[in-house]
Amino acid sequence: MTFRQQYLYGDEPVEINAGRRTTRLTVENTGDRAIQIGSHYHFFEVNSALSFDRQKALGMHLNIPAGTSVRVEPGGTREVELCEYAGTGRLVGFSGLLNGSLVSHPARVEAVRRAIEQGFAGARSSTEGRPAAGESKATPKKQKDSKQKESEQKDSKQNKQKKGSR
Repeated sequence: MTFRQQYLYGDEPVEINAGRRTTRLTVENTGDRAIQIGSHYHFFEVNSALSFDRQKALGMHLNIPAGTSVRVEPGGTREVELCEYAGTGRLVGFSGLLNGSLVSHPARVEAVRRAIEQGFAGARSSTEGRPAAGESKATPKKQKDSKQKESEQKDSKQNKQKKGSR
């Protein structure tokens, strides 16, 4: 006997993430590769080459159906809608920036500090236009483009060949 799972939907549209706070952001891909973000990924911690107001995205994910994603092409911009996470407010994993409670002010400040330290684009901005909470004077790392990477690899190969021929 085979059991086949069935889903019965009503005639009304299904509302996702009902009752949760939402916000809209414009995201720019400063990298040289397309970037795809899944529906439940902590948006604050997405790829460091995506530039947007990261503080505004803290504790939020894309407001799209589960299992779907959004793609941002190199040099492209896209407007996205985010919604807050439900549950206990504890996020662990992703890029390792938060790894704790969203309701803990020190954990949030530390997450922003880590994002700045690790060179995440847009980590310095805030919704009020002032420096982000926990911001240090450290300059974020600039993303290398493919030509810079190729040049460094070529120089490295040449140096190895010189050492080997001595």
